[in-house]
Amino acid sequence: MNYRRLFPACLLLLTGCSDYQWGWYVVNPTTDQGWTNLKFLLAGFNDTIQISLLSMVFAMSLGLLVALPALSKNKLLLWFNRCYVEVMRSIPVLVLLLWVYYGMPTLMDISLDHFWAGVIALTIAESAFMAEVFRGGIQAISRGQHEAAESLGLDYWQKMRLIILPQALRQILPPLGNQFVYILKMSSLVSVIGLSDLTRRANELVVNEYLPLEIYTILVLEYLVLILLVSQAVRWLEKRIAIPNY
Repeated sequence: MNYRRLFPACLLLLTGCSDYQWGWYVVNPTTDQGWTNLKFLLAGFNDTIQISLLSMVFAMSLGLLVALPALSKNKLLLWFNRCYVEVMRSIPVLVLLLWVYYGMPTLMDISLDHFWAGVIALTIAESAFMAEVFRGGIQAISRGQHEAAESLGLDYWQKMRLIILPQALRQILPPLGNQFVYILKMSSLVSVIGLSDLTRRANELVVNEYLPLEIYTILVLEYLVLILLVSQAVRWLEKRIAIPNY
C-alpha cells in the first residue's frame, strides 16, 4: 500500500465537512515541501522518547526511595515523606522546569543544558506521584508475606527486593503505565527551554509556514499514536506478569 498517497485521502475525509480553506500541502508527503516538513516534525520523536524514558526510570527510583520512609514507624521519616510528596505535588511542572533550568546553574554554579534540565525537572515532579504509587502497592501486600520473609531470616532489604516488591509490581503496573503517559504529555513543556521535541518542532514550523491548525493537528496525531503504543505495551506487560488463574 502506498501510504504517501493514502495520507492526503485521509486528510480530505477529515476536513471535507468544513468551509475552512485548509493548507494541507504543508505536510503532504506527496510533495517535496510536505515530505521535508513531515520528516522535520517526526524527528522530534527522538528527544521526546529519550527524555520521557529517562525521567520515568529516575522518577521510579527516586519515588521508591521516598516511599520507603512512609512505611516506617519513625516519625521523622514519616514527616520527611509527607513534606516531600505534598510540596512536589503542589508545584506546577512548568514552574519547576523553569526554576531548574534558570535557577540551578545560578545557585550551584554548574552548566546545565536544556535536555538534562528537562530530565531533572520531570523526575522531581513525577517522583512524588511515584512515591504514592509505590506506597500504596507495598501496603497492599498482606502482613503474612512480611512475616514469612522474616521467618526465613531475610533482612529488610532482602525482604523488599525478593518478596515484597515483585508482588507489589504486579499491582502497581497499571498506575505506573498511567504515570508514563503523564510524563509523555508533560514532556511537551520542555519546548519552552529550547529542546527540539515534538512540540518545539511544531512551533518552529508554524513560525515558518503560518499554518498552525494543520501543523498542530499533526502534532496531536503524533502524541496520540505514541500514547496508544505505550498503553498497548502496558496491557501486554500486565498479561505477561499476571499470575495464571488468579
